Amino acid sequence: MPKLRLNIRYVPFMAALLLTLIFGIVLLIVPALWVLAIFLIAAGLSVVGVYDLNQRRHAILRNYPVIGHLRYMIESIGPEFRQYFFESDFDEVPFSREIRGLVYQRAKGVEDKRPFGTVESVYASGFNWLTHSIVPKTIKDTNFRVRVGGPDCTQPYDASVYNISAMSFGALSANAISALNRGAKIGGFAHDTGEGGISRYHREGGGDLVYQIASGYFGCRNDDGSFSPEKFAAQARDPQIKMIEIKLSQGAKPGHGGMLPASKISPEIAEARGIPMGRDCVSPAAHPAFSTPLEFMAFIRQLRELSGGKPVGFKLCIGHRREFMCLVKAMIETGTTPDFIVVDGKEGGTGAAPLEFVNRVGMPMLEGLHFVHNLLRGAGLRDRIRIGAAGKIVSAYDIARAMALGADWCNSARGYMFAIGCIQAQSCHTNRCPAGIATQDPRRMQALDVGDKTQRVARFHKNTLHALGELVGAAGLSHPSEFLPYHFMFREKDNAFQDGNEVFEDLPEGFLINGSNHPDLQVWLDRWNRASAETFVPLRMPKSRFAG
Repeated sequence: MPKLRLNIRYVPFMAALLLTLIFGIVLLIVPALWVLAIFLIAAGLSVVGVYDLNQRRHAILRNYPVIGHLRYMIESIGPEFRQYFFESDFDEVPFSREIRGLVYQRAKGVEDKRPFGTVESVYASGFNWLTHSIVPKTIKDTNFRVRVGGPDCTQPYDASVYNISAMSFGALSANAISALNRGAKIGGFAHDTGEGGISRYHREGGGDLVYQIASGYFGCRNDDGSFSPEKFAAQARDPQIKMIEIKLSQGAKPGHGGMLPASKISPEIAEARGIPMGRDCVSPAAHPAFSTPLEFMAFIRQLRELSGGKPVGFKLCIGHRREFMCLVKAMIETGTTPDFIVVDGKEGGTGAAPLEFVNRVGMPMLEGLHFVHNLLRGAGLRDRIRIGAAGKIVSAYDIARAMALGADWCNSARGYMFAIGCIQAQSCHTNRCPAGIATQDPRRMQALDVGDKTQRVARFHKNTLHALGELVGAAGLSHPSEFLPYHFMFREKDNAFQDGNEVFEDLPEGFLINGSNHPDLQVWLDRWNRASAETFVPLRMPKSRFAG
């Protein structure tokens, strides 16, 4: 049983125990019916509280014995009450309520069917749908995989098409990291470490890891915060590490650095990050190891060599499109290409970021994915580079749509957090996560039972891929990689919709380098001509709005 302390979370349970004791004594002195009724009620609540503290399935009840049942009681009343009590002002209500419920069902292995059809307005602007075939197929093997590794990679990785996106130890609790990684081990899919380094909880789980390196170089840094090739090689050559991901930016807060105060750095966090205790830990907004596109290509080449030939790629949210073109020009000039690029959308999640960054900075995932896919096609590099997608990809439909627009695989943080019990309390930055997920409070995190949540992670992955297989079959296809834009329709307004090819058109192979002068491609060519492999500064600025 978890150790108790005087805390408001335990007040109802402690009150029930106290009332049981008091009215038990009173009942011996005054054997009245009303005294017996109060005694029985208090005793019943005490039994419930003892059960809550010892059960393993619900972290909420372990953290909030007795009173935690109110949440489940209200939630069981109906969707209208769930909306008012549990949906955030900043969340899309259909996504929050319906998709979170879908994840819970798949993670728990219960039926995920629903009555009465759609919950969204099919005539609302922005609604999109999958076109199905009159001759659907039955897909038996839904363990869909994609090989990641370009021509310079000597240790390619066969990745699942649905993996755990970057979430750092420190942002998540030890128990949450353990459950995620152990679930990945069972399901045979990858777990991105996030920028916080490789913790003992990642290693104990034994699941495949994508080692993410950000501007702080955690786990591979010198004392001054600079990149350490020796420490990186020691980390990256571990067989558990399958791929290396350089984080240029994060969808929820692109272009924003960070600082972990000394007061929040525990010995375990210091161990994972390779940082000293008692000192603020700063993550700069930009990488110190490179400052030009050509230097970035050299950094990719260096990491590939130091890792022993493992796939090396980078993750970013698209900002200035010309700057990404600078990177692609550097790839062409040097002949060095990343093995993969993960496109993060501005709709991605985070534990804490300024509101303006969360809502208004960065390109959404679908548009960013479409841009990267077409730019690589235009530069003749698409067949050398795999593309991952991240940003609110929770359901099988989300995966199918992303793959239709150019993704080779997808990553999800939100979906797997739901699988281990996240209720979107939006208290990630307070260290008081009620589910024991986004906290370093040992009493709160111990409520998250690793064994139970490990199985939920594995089931969520398996059942989501099964649902993806059903969508693939319904479209008359054999593998999700066969999805193309025209398999989806997008509604523009109440009485009009467009084919996916019209909204997200695949542009011609090599059009940026073969001298194309097609008028429809001129906007791409103008931006391409302003990009340079030597610098992120534009070769020439667009015409000023004040020019005569």
